Amino acid sequence: MRAPSAWRGGAPGAALVAALLAGPALAAPRVYALDQCADQYVLALSPRRAIVGLSKRADDPDAYSRTAARGLPQGRATTEAVLAARPQVVVRYWGGDERLARTLERRGIAVVRVEDAADFDGVAANVRRVAAALGARDRGEGIVARMRSQLAASRGAWQGQRALYLTPGGYTAGHGTLIDALMRAAGLDNIAAGPGFQAVPLERLVLRPPAMLVEGFFDNTMAAFQRWSPGRHRLVRRLARERVTVALPGTILGCPAWFAAEGSLRLARAR
Repeated sequence: MRAPSAWRGGAPGAALVAALLAGPALAAPRVYALDQCADQYVLALSPRRAIVGLSKRADDPDAYSRTAARGLPQGRATTEAVLAARPQVVVRYWGGDERLARTLERRGIAVVRVEDAADFDGVAANVRRVAAALGARDRGEGIVARMRSQLAASRGAWQGQRALYLTPGGYTAGHGTLIDALMRAAGLDNIAAGPGFQAVPLERLVLRPPAMLVEGFFDNTMAAFQRWSPGRHRLVRRLARERVTVALPGTILGCPAWFAAEGSLRLARAR
């Protein structure tokens, strides 16, 4: 998952959010999403009539809510595109830059950030933050409750089985990542050495193969053409055939959002 650049909402944005939530009679605010991850939050928490802009990747094959995005306006993360749509709230994870944020806030537009999350408590905080800005607290609590239910259903399924997460590019996810959290939620012991995202040497995989592989993003259209990437090496593919292997789709892995819990549930059900 890509870590977002620093971008925090200022006083103008906070004041507008407070005004938007002042009374139940107010309509849902007009909202614009700046990137694919923000799209998922907006599509889940805002009524369609209030969505005035999604990112250009909103209906790409790797977007979780791509079906819901169809028929809605898409735009770029530029000052001109956003202002032309006249939003009251803008949601972003990594899209845009600080100059755009400052410009929008000077115009009285609230900028709400989806934070990078290393665990599901962080995801819940993201959902509640965006839900509050969009006047959708009840809907947000419903999403959090559903996520917690999926995690509860996954708990302890693999009873400490040691496993390694692997992408086509040969990367894994260690401690302090949402991938690690979803693996542990299903009872897996993540054997990645060190924190964060890191490359896995091919030699290590061959000489010290894990008992189980959790594959991520192997369904990605572009990844299918990366025949010479480490994760697609013939020795790694043979290892995958010989070990317990569970593949998770990129649609649930590319954003610090509630649907990462679906990954835990898929792992649990594969038991």
